[in-house]
Amino acid sequence: MKRTLILAASVAMLASTSALAADAVEYVPEAPAAVEMPAAFSWSGPYLGVHGGYGWGSADVDGVGDGDFDGGRFGAFAGYNWEVSNGFVAGIEGDLNYDWNEEEIVAGVDGQTGLSGSVRGRVGFAMDRALIYAAGGWTATNVEVDGGALGSESDTLHGWTLGAGVDYAFTDNMFGRLEYRYNDYSEGDLGGFDVDFDQHVVQVGLGVKF
Repeated sequence: MKRTLILAASVAMLASTSALAADAVEYVPEAPAAVEMPAAFSWSGPYLGVHGGYGWGSADVDGVGDGDFDGGRFGAFAGYNWEVSNGFVAGIEGDLNYDWNEEEIVAGVDGQTGLSGSVRGRVGFAMDRALIYAAGGWTATNVEVDGGALGSESDTLHGWTLGAGVDYAFTDNMFGRLEYRYNDYSEGDLGGFDVDFDQHVVQVGLGVKF
């Protein structure tokens, strides 16, 4: 009788172990769900936008006088960026602007600049959605003097521009801009008189990146 009980207990234990082993084999834990990481923001590609600000201009007309030509400005810009490794960004940009800055140089002689534009190379460093940059290149503006011995004369001055700024991407496609620029338009000829004009500009802008 005792042997029978021992045999029965052994069979029961063996059956229980086999069932647990079978359950262990049949249960396969589910793989953890993949976590998709957001794509890193890139400044590469074309863009365009509008900007506005204020310019502080200084003009000197040889033999006539000089004056400060300060006033608001509005314009548009377009360009292309290439983002290289380690956050380095290079690009090219062009803009077209209009300045409201008519002033009296001397009694009866008014001067102003109007349309201006530039083509600039840009280099910068991107910190995710913030891009700090410097830019420089060619610039030109139309200068007009009206009245006095000059009569009405105009000329297009060509020079150079240099500046710096920061672009910040609010979304993947829209960014804001704050920029300072110095424009040296060099010298031109107005009715036989030499005119020299330079300008400091601070402007803000809003752009769309494609």
